[in-house]
Amino acid sequence: MRRVLSPSTAAAIVAAVAVLCVAFTAGVAAAPDAGAVPAESAGNGPVTSDAVPSASAEECGPGDGTELVGCWNGTHYEESVDFAETDGLNETQLAALTDLTMARVEHVRQRPFREDVPVETVTRSEYLNDTASGNGSEAFRRWNDQVWEALFVVGDDANANSEIDSVFGGAVSGFYSPTADQIVIVVPDGESPDIDPSTLAHELLHAMQDQYHDLTDPRYVGATQDGDLAVDGIVEGEAVHVEERYAARCADNWTCAEPPESGGGGGDVPDFNFGILQTVLQPYGDGALYVRELRDEGGWAAVNETMNDPPASTAEVIHRDPDYEERSVSFEDAATGGWETYADQGVDGAETAGEASMFVMFWYQSAGVRFDSGYEYSVLEPDRSPAENYNVHFRTDAELQTRGLYNYAHPVTEGWAGDELYPYRNGERDGYVWATEWQTEGDAAAFRDAYVRMLTAHGDGDYTEGTVYEIGEESDFPGAYGVERDGTSVTITHAPSPAGVLELRPDADLALPDADGGADGDGGSDSGDDGDVSDGTDGADGANGSDDGNESGDRANESDDGNESGDGTDGADRANESDDGNESSDTAGSTPGFGVAATLVSVMAALGLFTRRST
Repeated sequence: MRRVLSPSTAAAIVAAVAVLCVAFTAGVAAAPDAGAVPAESAGNGPVTSDAVPSASAEECGPGDGTELVGCWNGTHYEESVDFAETDGLNETQLAALTDLTMARVEHVRQRPFREDVPVETVTRSEYLNDTASGNGSEAFRRWNDQVWEALFVVGDDANANSEIDSVFGGAVSGFYSPTADQIVIVVPDGESPDIDPSTLAHELLHAMQDQYHDLTDPRYVGATQDGDLAVDGIVEGEAVHVEERYAARCADNWTCAEPPESGGGGGDVPDFNFGILQTVLQPYGDGALYVRELRDEGGWAAVNETMNDPPASTAEVIHRDPDYEERSVSFEDAATGGWETYADQGVDGAETAGEASMFVMFWYQSAGVRFDSGYEYSVLEPDRSPAENYNVHFRTDAELQTRGLYNYAHPVTEGWAGDELYPYRNGERDGYVWATEWQTEGDAAAFRDAYVRMLTAHGDGDYTEGTVYEIGEESDFPGAYGVERDGTSVTITHAPSPAGVLELRPDADLALPDADGGADGDGGSDSGDDGDVSDGTDGADGANGSDDGNESGDRANESDDGNESGDGTDGADRANESDDGNESSDTAGSTPGFGVAATLVSVMAALGLFTRRST
């Protein structure tokens, strides 16, 4: 399923995460070229043989068939909605809106639908009952808990699947089902259907993708978390790109239906796990940029080719590089003492987190400057405040046509080449080994240094190179951690106790801490002059002497103006702390002001992304 998240259960989500929102109304600001779409060409990229010109109004009539573009069931794309949407839509109005939206999606996408797309509605309670079967087996849930704990997003005492449900469970507004070949719109109990045109256009584009590419094909379900996000970089990226061009036409010369009321315009920030949410949102921004670049260079044919051969990693989408180099990860299970992997979960027991999830991991450590229950640590850039670390997520030198962007690129994670995360179990004890591979030794050192900063931020002691590090029970991530770097490889091991770390990695070059919390003096790679990472804020050269341009002091995206995506709507109370002492109190407890005032957040369903491998 392709689901759309809306703020139906928490109106404040609009203000909190609306950067990927768009209202299809005449008030949407269009980019200079976005609205100028002549009938013969729906875009600015090269016109290729698969781009079909739109029909004129005179050519459009009942029974026009499927060969015409911009005309569906006798409705031409230049027609207007002629009914008031004051109290929901009746069946006839919903059908009319669907025909008009299909004609317009055809015109923007320069491709005809092959068949009708049924649009059904279900009530919120019906939807919740249908999706209340649980997220996989107990083994999967335990395995998945370790994945999200390894990402320092879901704490030891929390349940990852419950956290995912808390983000998405009551806020899905619609989805396209490729198995049923229909769109389902979720409406409030006891109310008539009230359809947001953006939801409908987005899901209709997925229906068109399904008609041409078959979204039930296994290539559209990644075997790993990173793989799923990567695939959705093209699937959701194309849908967002078309949404934007649709919205631009509404702003330019189309009469478009007003979106439904959101049910509120403010309030407290929802008690969501924004680490999970921001991970899921990655394909919608980076994917749209990726599709726009594909189309600018090769027209819709290039988009079609990429749909047929989807991206393999989020790194490919983030950097818009179809030839992005990955490397094999070297890992051999040598655990002793009764530890075992989950052979039936993931890919032979392993998950691949990928660059997007790793970036969110480090960024999330500063999200407490905005959201309750978050952390206020400087991990990505230790010489800057938590508020500025938080703002790294919003600094981007690119922008979409009608909305702001999130940033997922940073020197700490952009050298990703591969990773395999193996959750382990041993009776009631849980642990994991996370093997990562990087493009250069400097990239590996930058990641390792940031990870150590994250550990020491959650701990209460200094880090000693070559020694297992412990975090106390008062933390959300208690236990023992071993961090090893060997050239371009970084391996992280976690267990409840230091002895457990060495059971999981008996060949690790790590020493146990002594009773006083320091090294026991006999082991590890405690050589050189950089073993005193102390409070984890020495990211300039780290424990491995990285001096290859990965220092936090020369980040390319550190401009002092906040880089607010160009729409002027998201910079009022963020990123302007950079010149005034960087006090996080400027933003703590406030509702973030990024994104346009909109009524829809378009994201993929958690059940589709994070439980696809459950057994």
